[in-house]
Amino acid sequence: MPPFTVLHVCMGNICRSPMAERLLALAVRERLTRRAQDPAQAEELVHSHSAGTGGWHAGEEMNPPAARQVTGRGGDVAGFAARKLRSDHIDAADLVLTATADQQEYVVALRPDAAARTFVLGEFGRLLAAVDAAALPPGDATPEAVYARGVAVVAAAHDARLGTSALPTDDLDDPWGRGDQCFSRVADEIEETVHPLAGVLLP
Repeated sequence: MPPFTVLHVCMGNICRSPMAERLLALAVRERLTRRAQDPAQAEELVHSHSAGTGGWHAGEEMNPPAARQVTGRGGDVAGFAARKLRSDHIDAADLVLTATADQQEYVVALRPDAAARTFVLGEFGRLLAAVDAAALPPGDATPEAVYARGVAVVAAAHDARLGTSALPTDDLDDPWGRGDQCFSRVADEIEETVHPLAGVLLP
């Protein structure tokens, strides 16, 4: 059911997954703007949210250097509050993107039936490049069309990874407690996946 829902997962839900959540939302708004369509409808098309495998930061705002990366790239951090991952978050997601392979294993252990739609973020970015966009449903900017296209993209990415495994380089480094340069590099790596994802959802 629309909207196409992407759940981002990291450890504490104050650095990596919040950046991914908000940078994907930004990328969708930018795609709509390029298509001369109202970016305000982004949330109707793609719901991007996040959670952490640990709950010790629950209720906290995004870590300040992570927030700086989001706002510095044109995104919005308003209303964010960290939360602990629950099984119902996974159940409601059409795509789960984790910061690391360990977190992917955590998600799948919690909900084994989510294995086919759970990926390490960097892994999904690599697989996305192999997806044949011409074989996907039409790329219209309606909730139903984006949902159908998103579900097809996830299925194609899962098929493309059969017999392979995530690479160590697919993991996002944990930038917590490190400098802005580290946060900037991690945000760049997130954008290497979320920009192509927004592009394939809204060609």
